[in-house]
Amino acid sequence: MNEVKPFRDDVTDRSMSGGCGFQDGVYKPIADVSVNVLDWGFNKSDVTYDVVHVKDGAFFRLQHHLDRFWASMKGLRMSIPYSQEEVGEILAECVRQARLRDAYVAMITTRGVPKPGMPRKPGLIENRFIGYAIPWVDVIKPDVQERGAHLIIAKTPRIPSASVDPTIKNYHWGDLIRAQFEADDAGADTAVLLDLDGYLTEGPGFNVFAVIDGTVVTPDRGALEGITRQSVLDICADLGIPSEIRPITADEFREADEVFTATTAGGVMPCSRVDGRIKGNDRPGPISAKLKEVYWQRHADGWDLTPIDYRD
Repeated sequence: MNEVKPFRDDVTDRSMSGGCGFQDGVYKPIADVSVNVLDWGFNKSDVTYDVVHVKDGAFFRLQHHLDRFWASMKGLRMSIPYSQEEVGEILAECVRQARLRDAYVAMITTRGVPKPGMPRKPGLIENRFIGYAIPWVDVIKPDVQERGAHLIIAKTPRIPSASVDPTIKNYHWGDLIRAQFEADDAGADTAVLLDLDGYLTEGPGFNVFAVIDGTVVTPDRGALEGITRQSVLDICADLGIPSEIRPITADEFREADEVFTATTAGGVMPCSRVDGRIKGNDRPGPISAKLKEVYWQRHADGWDLTPIDYRD
């Protein structure tokens, strides 16, 4: 078991103010966290990660994120010398040392660096763990969320699930980056991608939803099984709003009554245009707005929160 250095009450170095990372048993400023260029996580994208957010000094659905992180490591045949409880403590310590009340917090496992002379087999490489906390990140800026994001359906297809399992959180973002450039060129905020059969999947860092005849629908393929996505479905069930996980065609998505996205880095994020088509009055729709309101109200009410002891 690797040594984890405890929190120090006498920490005064404000170099942590931009974020704190944990690597090789040491907490350090985020700018000092690095990955060896020989690490397969860097040069082969052989890595998995997860992200949990902190709002008002508490993790939201931390155990769900830890469970998914462990499932992703299992899927990639990776392991680290820490338990889920210890990783939770490490992440909390990163938040504490950075003195953040609202934070974007990541846990990462890379394949690691092959030892000299080692056969080029991934199962022989010692995996590496990194954790960090940085100030809050919004995938879609708050002012854009307020007027509703403008989306396009990208021409770039999603990487096939048979090649890269989208339910294992990964850095295979070549298709997502190309799609984002398509959105930039079209003057839109972001993009969603179709699979090779023409069905909706996800966008760069978020799950996507359509409201069709009063039912909240989200894709059943090519997408991460997001924690915020599940939170939306949980809220729908509580509010009596019908919801489905099923295939969605491009035409269905364009013609939907409402569209919104969801992610840990931003929560429920309403949209107002798809491929230039205006939804409603070119503002967030009523169901999208209600789900966003309830999502953040649940935070304020303490739903599935893990408070951080700042020891001040």
